[in-house]
Amino acid sequence: MLHDILIKNCSILLLSHSGTELIEKGFVSIREGVISGLGPMADFPGTSSAGRIIDASGRLAMPGLVNTHTHAPMSLFRGMADDLELMTWLNEHIFPAEAKSVNEEMVYWCAKLAAAEMILSGTTTVADGYFLEDIVGDAFVDCGIRAVIAQGVIDFPAPGVPDPALNVEAAEHFIGRWQDRNALITPAIFCHSPYTCSPETLKQAKEAARQKNVMLFVHLAETKTEVAQIRDHHSTTPVRYLESLGILDEATVCVHCIWLDDEEIDILAGSGAKVASCPQSNMKLGSGIAPLKKMIAAGISVGLGTDGCASNNSLDLFFEMDICAKLHKVKDLDPTALPARTVLEMATTGGAAALGLADEIGTLAVGRKADIILLDLMQPHLQPFYHPDLLVYAAGGGDVSDVIIDGKCIVQDRQILTFDIDETMAKVRELAEL
Repeated sequence: MLHDILIKNCSILLLSHSGTELIEKGFVSIREGVISGLGPMADFPGTSSAGRIIDASGRLAMPGLVNTHTHAPMSLFRGMADDLELMTWLNEHIFPAEAKSVNEEMVYWCAKLAAAEMILSGTTTVADGYFLEDIVGDAFVDCGIRAVIAQGVIDFPAPGVPDPALNVEAAEHFIGRWQDRNALITPAIFCHSPYTCSPETLKQAKEAARQKNVMLFVHLAETKTEVAQIRDHHSTTPVRYLESLGILDEATVCVHCIWLDDEEIDILAGSGAKVASCPQSNMKLGSGIAPLKKMIAAGISVGLGTDGCASNNSLDLFFEMDICAKLHKVKDLDPTALPARTVLEMATTGGAAALGLADEIGTLAVGRKADIILLDLMQPHLQPFYHPDLLVYAAGGGDVSDVIIDGKCIVQDRQILTFDIDETMAKVRELAEL
């Protein structure tokens, strides 16, 4: 059989509901964008050939990571307004900066910079929500990253949608332009939050998402201030408020979900809604710690996200895994609170499930999309490699040597093949000086 790509002599990380399995010396073959075979080298058919052969001795093949929430163009604002609580950060710094800086040129180049950072650190799929999301889509296609791109909806004049009365209509047109346009891109709608979108906007956006059969993303229960604001205006809590509006279902991704009581966790679980958790952003903004252990125990699909790098400030999902696992141990004073395997699932299979892509990505198996990363295990901090838990507690984005997305080599030996990263960084530096 002729394969497009053959990876041989690699360790292979397999993830399943029953646990993790490590093949010490194996092969992965790729044909027409999907995994066509994998297993021990002893089982590799000697008659097979490939257009490209990668000898991955000393490296680990694992599923590409899934970042379930970010705002890619906000890479322009990295480090611009640190050490502030959310509402001060948003209202006094980020919103004014966006009003001044956000245009098509900024969105394109800053989205490419974010994509470069994510790809180089092992993320092969990202869920992004912002304004001018058409341009984010163009940037992601040019980079070769798989993405769920969600057009932002907010009840204020926004880049590309100066009349808020047209916010949902603009999102509908956006979906129409991207559905079935590119195999790497899935369109969606992103309602900023229950406090920046009216009940009418929230309901209209969800109805549009249902009609178009796409996901709806919304920031939810991120801060105590948000909870108090929703109580003042609607006499209930954020989760109960969205439930009353009919927003919560299996095609809704609720981002953050920090300030929840046990009944709200049950509401989310019963509705089938998914959660994207962004622990580093929540820590940096002093927003709180999401009850991940309870949400996962309740059966909620929880994915890991970095949030935008204006509030993180990194898009390295390996670093996010490490922080996530340790944060919950110290919160509960329990070293078993959130095991490494659970966090690894959040960044792979769990993230894929949260984005409605569980049948396509998130694990290595025959017939799945060939989104694969290779990690260099021959590093001092990754030796000896007793168990895949080390990926959470010791690996970093800098250990990623090669990245394959949709069966195409995007990174080879730490070099991006799809675009000029030096040009991208120069363009963003120019934008930062304006």
